[in-house]
Amino acid sequence: MTPADLSLTVLHAVRRAVDDGALRVDVPPRVTVERARPGGSGEYASNIALTLARPAGRSALDVAGILQERLRDVPGLHGVEITGPGFLNFSLRRDADAGAELVRAIREAGGAYGSSTALAGTSVRFAGPSDLTESRASVVTETVVRLLRTQGADAGFGGAERMHVRAGAYDVDVLGVDAARWALLRPAPQDRPLDGPPLLVQHERNSLFRVQYAHSRVRRLLVNGRQLGLLPLYEGGAGAGPETDADVAFGAAASHPRTTELLGVLGDHPVALLAAARHRAPDRVARHLEATADALLAFQHTVLPLGDEKPSAAHRSRLALAEAAGTVLAGGLSVLGISAPDRI
Repeated sequence: MTPADLSLTVLHAVRRAVDDGALRVDVPPRVTVERARPGGSGEYASNIALTLARPAGRSALDVAGILQERLRDVPGLHGVEITGPGFLNFSLRRDADAGAELVRAIREAGGAYGSSTALAGTSVRFAGPSDLTESRASVVTETVVRLLRTQGADAGFGGAERMHVRAGAYDVDVLGVDAARWALLRPAPQDRPLDGPPLLVQHERNSLFRVQYAHSRVRRLLVNGRQLGLLPLYEGGAGAGPETDADVAFGAAASHPRTTELLGVLGDHPVALLAAARHRAPDRVARHLEATADALLAFQHTVLPLGDEKPSAAHRSRLALAEAAGTVLAGGLSVLGISAPDRI
């Protein structure tokens, strides 16, 4: 279950509670699900019970209990707990089936993975580029418009709304497009831009380099895999087996801790995009790409056979997971207007 699926699952639970008379409220258009905060329980949390308590004429704990009953035994959910005044906390299944489902979902969606209709009906009009004399404001606003559109919002220019950012130069002539944009978008809008020259150095301390290098590593792994006769799971061609066999093979590789870590950050991608759009904060996307890159770079050494090891279905499953990570990296960089090179 992806975080976007979880949001819909909780919304369906609200609707069922209303339909059977347990809650007397208007069903909200959407349910917000966010990463659980430090000290919380589970992986994700929602304040939907607190939101519905007043219109329902009941305490938030009562509402949370009603929803918890309707979320038990939902496929993809490991557990649902109530914390504090009425927060719902969710633990997702991270087993082989969930991992295989996530990789297939990313493969099918491609660069659109993480897009949703969560903000459908929202209309935002920013001041046009010609009205923005400060270069960082122009870059951030253009990126926020793109982010809002990925979540179904009607976003564009021609209005009066403005992004409040700390000024910074868009120094394309010196840094090139990618480094110039990363310098302005990676920090929060109110923070000062990154220093440009370090972003041109190919070093692990350079966050832009790590993200782009991780994508290039995925492309290289796919090329090397084909040279060995390996295709990612769920891709037809030589060496590909039935999808059910592929799921079994994925399960054989999914227990590795590096696999679990990478699956976790890939599953978070829709939530990261939605949160970035809601808060108009492209830096959230950049930080998530860093986490994805770091997880991929730690995982990459497990993908292809080593030494005399024979290529197996488990290798194909890891290759499919690496390919999914590359898809997420490329899609996130595209939202930021930054390239995803095949070679570095």
